[in-house]
Amino acid sequence: MIWLEGLTKSFGAARILNGISLEVPDGQRIALIGSNGAGKTTLFRCLLGEYTHEGRVLVDGRDPRRARTEVLRLVGFVPQIAPRLEMPVAALMRYVADVTGGRVADMEAIARRMGLDVAPIRTRAFVKLSGGMKQKLLIAMALGRPTRLLILDEPAANLDPAARAVLFELLAERPEVTMIISSHRIDEIAALVNRVIELEHGRVILDDTVTDAGALGSTFIVRLETARDEASFARAATEWGLVEASAGRWTGSIAGPDRLRFLGFVARHAGLVRGFGLDEETSNARGERHAVASSG
Repeated sequence: MIWLEGLTKSFGAARILNGISLEVPDGQRIALIGSNGAGKTTLFRCLLGEYTHEGRVLVDGRDPRRARTEVLRLVGFVPQIAPRLEMPVAALMRYVADVTGGRVADMEAIARRMGLDVAPIRTRAFVKLSGGMKQKLLIAMALGRPTRLLILDEPAANLDPAARAVLFELLAERPEVTMIISSHRIDEIAALVNRVIELEHGRVILDDTVTDAGALGSTFIVRLETARDEASFARAATEWGLVEASAGRWTGSIAGPDRLRFLGFVARHAGLVRGFGLDEETSNARGERHAVASSG
């Protein structure tokens, strides 16, 4: 479905994407994670054909820059920041339906499930809606139409808790659709994805499959030993909530959804780490908590 080779994008002297090569087959569901500025949104915009770039990008065998109309028909996209559109809601929904081969009625049905009644706002300009209304409408237009690929950039932003829950239900109902979901809260999307990719400074630093979604809801006990003291490692370990129990011996716990990111952190310090253990914490029938070894 998606093929990237050496994707590089710069804005002036700032290099945002730095030689990314990836392959995403049909039906795969990816959590794209990384700190602000890591390049997630820029990667999405390249997939949508909005930016010129170095390297190659193919979506369903098509170059998004050269065949943008055809590619956009395949993609349901929810941006992180809603566009400033003066178009009335009804006209916007009709336009999206005409371009994508969808039906306005299906989009309205999705909006209703998310708690948004379109009827009272049909004549209002999209830009005049509240943040929550805009987000619900963008989701409704992306999910309420035929699509083979969903690109969702922080889709739960600006949603109330009830609408967030409905969003994840809607996504779970589309197991056949290829998805790339950017989120700062991987715990929310852990059950939806089967692959996690982390970006840092425009590079892929972690790319792993998820085969045990249940474990992502667990807590893991960390045991880590370093060969020597290093200030940068100590700062990063402290940010992860680890405590140096004795010289070079770190302990702590991490949430299951953060496990893959934590393993990436350990891998980046492989030359320093002398011993490492990650044990899943469980509880017995009496509520007593203990650890079951998962790696060492």
